[in-house]
Amino acid sequence: MTHNLKKTFAILLMAFFGSTFLHNCEPDPDSLGEQLFNGDAVQGNEISYPVIAYNYDNKDSIKSDASRLISGLNESGAASYVGVLGAFTENQFGMQRASYVTQLRMPVDNYDFNGANPKVDSVVLVVRPPANTTANTYFFESDSLKTNTFDKSDFPVDGVATAVSIEKKTYPVRKYGKVASKTMKINVHEVTTFLDANNDALKRSNASISTGELLGSGVFDGKISSVSITKKSDNSVVFTGNLGFRMKLSNTDFFQTHILDKKGKPELQDAANFIRYFKGIKISVDETDKYLYQFSPNDLQLIMYYKYDKTDNGTTTRPQTTLNFNLGSANVHLGLYEYSRSGSAVASSLATSNPNDGDARLFVQGMGGPSVIVKIKDETIAQLKDIFVKDKAGIVSAKIRVYLDPETWKNTGSTEDRRFTLLANTLDSAGKIDYKNLLFTSDLTTGLGLYYYKENPGYYDFVVTKTIKDLVEEKTEKDPDGNTKLITNKPLVITAGSFVTNPTGTLLGVRNTTRAFDMNRIILTGVDKTNTNPKRIQLLVTYGTKK
Repeated sequence: MTHNLKKTFAILLMAFFGSTFLHNCEPDPDSLGEQLFNGDAVQGNEISYPVIAYNYDNKDSIKSDASRLISGLNESGAASYVGVLGAFTENQFGMQRASYVTQLRMPVDNYDFNGANPKVDSVVLVVRPPANTTANTYFFESDSLKTNTFDKSDFPVDGVATAVSIEKKTYPVRKYGKVASKTMKINVHEVTTFLDANNDALKRSNASISTGELLGSGVFDGKISSVSITKKSDNSVVFTGNLGFRMKLSNTDFFQTHILDKKGKPELQDAANFIRYFKGIKISVDETDKYLYQFSPNDLQLIMYYKYDKTDNGTTTRPQTTLNFNLGSANVHLGLYEYSRSGSAVASSLATSNPNDGDARLFVQGMGGPSVIVKIKDETIAQLKDIFVKDKAGIVSAKIRVYLDPETWKNTGSTEDRRFTLLANTLDSAGKIDYKNLLFTSDLTTGLGLYYYKENPGYYDFVVTKTIKDLVEEKTEKDPDGNTKLITNKPLVITAGSFVTNPTGTLLGVRNTTRAFDMNRIILTGVDKTNTNPKRIQLLVTYGTKK
């Protein structure tokens, strides 16, 4: 995340001048900055301009269904997904708790359970880590691996006590919150609300989802494990449990009466009937002040172990087998996020947010938390036009510099991976963001970049070079009807998360970001009305003139 700004600046210059030169072999003599390419020496100048930046309240609500939980695409084009569980409380942002809801399906229609008289032995939920992608931090601390190997002489294999060797590898998960906390109680409930994929109200993080029976609870100790069991006699593999957290559900009566006893009944006839009968499960935590961690929704497993009657040559036995419910991508997935902001600093700041003059401290949080709106003043654009027309100057770079505010928020214990998106947006008459009409900035689409970070003293430079040039040089664009119009000075929105890409790095879309499951929260230094605080948010424009 840390970058050498001098190197970055040089690269930006090369990218900018190179692309400009290629597209301006015969420049318009009136185009701003054309004299930078006629062989004369230039003098660089940097000017700081104030901007308006204020906190924007997203009402702790975000679209968080499967379409917004994508962390990236693999080589074959399949999507990877990320969910969040846990809870974390502190005085700046208040309490945040994450739960997860998913549908599930039978493996096939009219499942026959292999034979007669099926009875549940046990039911296990397995929560697995997400795939590692460029948009996602590692789920576990790979350098903290612990391996335990032990022997067991009476492990049941096909009903026969067998000598086996068991190897268990354990990793602690990466936590966001109170790292010293270890255990968290995880609950699994039956969902009683039909998860209608066409209901937009059920696609948001604050959706109203009802629950019924408690299917089971377990204590998560902050670690995930993989298990391999092999026979001592021939080293053949008896069992392999991939990396994850396994939780035994205690309410086997529910699965007996709701699944096994429905053999041959309409409820199990097909997927359409089943998802209206057994509507889904909700995974949640009891606590309010522990930590958040990520998992892979499509790799969740719900495994039912059961026995049934099997008759061969007049002899009836009761072998054990498994039913793996389908919790994959065909199902509705939903991240549910609860907040309690009472008494927190962010609640006060959002209540007093000033869109006209800006706010002194800026709060950014993923998963539906606040964003920041930045407005470049029209008078600033007018001043730049005057300078560049009068002095025949050319813009070299423009960036919005914003500092971290370590005095009030520093996440010292957790693994922090701050990422941002910067998008152009329109505001309606009430000052609300039109999230359906967000736009990539022209800097991002033309390859000039998004932002750069300087660790000491801790600031971000958001690249707006072409954004400013287009305004100052009065460039035009086509509207939806194909008419030519001047590019307008649009507000910019900074949110937590990163843009989702395919394996080649191509952006998937303007609304395809990791914001819906980004666990980070950041406080930035905002507007200083006196313009004397050197760490105030500001627009820095570097331009060139002849010596």
